[in-house]
Amino acid sequence: MKLSVLVVSLGMLGASASAAALDLKGLKDRLGSAQSAEASGQAGDAGLGGLLGGAALPGMDSSVGGNAAGALQYCIRNNYLSADAASGIKDRLLGKVSGQSAQDQGYRQGEQGLLSGSDGKSFDLRSVSDKVKRKACDYVLDSARSMI
Repeated sequence: MKLSVLVVSLGMLGASASAAALDLKGLKDRLGSAQSAEASGQAGDAGLGGLLGGAALPGMDSSVGGNAAGALQYCIRNNYLSADAASGIKDRLLGKVSGQSAQDQGYRQGEQGLLSGSDGKSFDLRSVSDKVKRKACDYVLDSARSMI
């Protein structure tokens, strides 16, 4: 009887060690992916990964400048960014992005809280918590600064 208890105990210990190894491998894989994305400059905002459940913000460059300007307007209107900090950047970005204006579809989508990235990804600010919205708005502001 004692031998069977010992065998079962050893089997459970082996299963626990195996599960722990899988958990550590998964953690290592997720960390490696985040580091790779950060190193390539495509992380969106590496600090947001945990808040977004692993989802990333879309990549933003001047090809989506109108959308970024609209998103800045959304962030200002909803008090996630101060008008003093973001209005000038938004206006300069709209002035720089040729052919795009406040009437542009990308701008209108951004103004509604829908981010469209140059990488084909999108993100709906309306569907996340205020904490995530603030971080995402900071990301859009930083991205817009780099576009002007």
